[in-house]
Amino acid sequence: MVGTLRVGLVLLGAALPLQAFAQSAANLTALRGLAPVARLQTSPEGKAALEANLRVTGDIQTGDLKQPTLLPFPEQQQLALRDCFITDGNAANLADGLGTTLARAYHAKAAYSDYKSFTSIAPSVANLIGYTNNVTKSDSNSGKYFFANATTNGKHPVSAEGDAVLSNGAVTDVFGKAYDRPAGSPGADRYGNSRPFQTLPRLRAYRGKDYFGDPSHSLDWLRGPSQDLVNSPSYPSGHTTYGYTESMMLALLVPERYQQMIARAAEYGNDRIIVGAHYAMDVLGGRATSLHALAHLLANDPAYVGQIRKNPAVLDKATAEADKTVGVTDYRALLTEARAAMTEALKAGCGDTVAACAANDTGRFKDPAANAAFYAATQTYDLPVVHPETAGRREDVGKVAPEAGHLLTAAFPALTLDEANAILTDTQGPGGGFLDDGSEFGVYSRLDLYAAAGKASALAASRTSAGATR
Repeated sequence: MVGTLRVGLVLLGAALPLQAFAQSAANLTALRGLAPVARLQTSPEGKAALEANLRVTGDIQTGDLKQPTLLPFPEQQQLALRDCFITDGNAANLADGLGTTLARAYHAKAAYSDYKSFTSIAPSVANLIGYTNNVTKSDSNSGKYFFANATTNGKHPVSAEGDAVLSNGAVTDVFGKAYDRPAGSPGADRYGNSRPFQTLPRLRAYRGKDYFGDPSHSLDWLRGPSQDLVNSPSYPSGHTTYGYTESMMLALLVPERYQQMIARAAEYGNDRIIVGAHYAMDVLGGRATSLHALAHLLANDPAYVGQIRKNPAVLDKATAEADKTVGVTDYRALLTEARAAMTEALKAGCGDTVAACAANDTGRFKDPAANAAFYAATQTYDLPVVHPETAGRREDVGKVAPEAGHLLTAAFPALTLDEANAILTDTQGPGGGFLDDGSEFGVYSRLDLYAAAGKASALAASRTSAGATR
């Protein structure tokens, strides 16, 4: 176990006032992918999607929409309150997706003792999480003010390349304008894209306990003091980006729990709607942002590796041991090293093989059918079709987004990249959504990794079994 790390309370989705975020080439790619939201007002289909976005968000938030959540709604509300705190240093609050036995072993090594201190399961795992989270966080954060008021931080205009993204009818502050809370108006976000707790006609606020078991209230994480989102633009959801990024990290490190970790990622994003912090569209945007960046990392895309990516959460230079993420040039090698350390730690902690311990689960993820039903409910949130040209078309993932297959091959190496992309093509979710404009990024918005992992795991297992009988 690495030593205790001193970290600042850096929360994805929280606005760091007037902090500038440089637009890297990777950021600009993500912004182009997320940009269809800014053109929704230009078509009847887009306007209908915006109306549905507010309605669905409100119905989920109040509990009027009976989702197939993995917990009864009052319990899900309480989890949503605990999920407001981001354990981005070690993914501790997501590790319950590993199952009761493995989660216990994980938490014995990786935990937050308070809001500023955490431990990690191993240095290589900390390095992997730190680098990956920082890359995906950068893409997500770059969109906050960009889509709110075409700036990098609320005041400084975007680059010429960024300005070009906002073309062809794109407008900033699309949520504020659509939901009668334009930027700077009473009760609105001063920059734009006010959040659901500022726009919904009804908001269900509630009390409970936070991640550490202390008395809390949902409004504490919306208006302060725990987290002040009043002037923090909504789109895309940074919490969801974090939830998918670090859930995927655990899925790749423990492939036996891949599907359950995907279900946990979907739950984490959905919890942001339940607490009143994000719209369904924010969650879908955060999910696509995370998966897109992670696939490019796994492909060792030079735009995503080989950079200085120090985790800004680490403040104490004396603990720089936790930040060996500078200059990663072979991301897959980093993943391989971390998986070996993870396997060793979990075996020691649970007293058996990882596969055996992974099967021993009595928690809320024990029912595959329930996991699948919940994930399916979050695939599109039943938002209406915006792009009819892609609605009935099955995108060839291998042609449009060939690196996407690495999201499977990194966990199931018995598969070739072509096979993985064929599985992603076969299992992709409904088309025509607000991000599915035929682009590479649009493909990521349609990926159904829950279904895909089921097929990938079965194929990999059949090959292993066939090889053992030869």
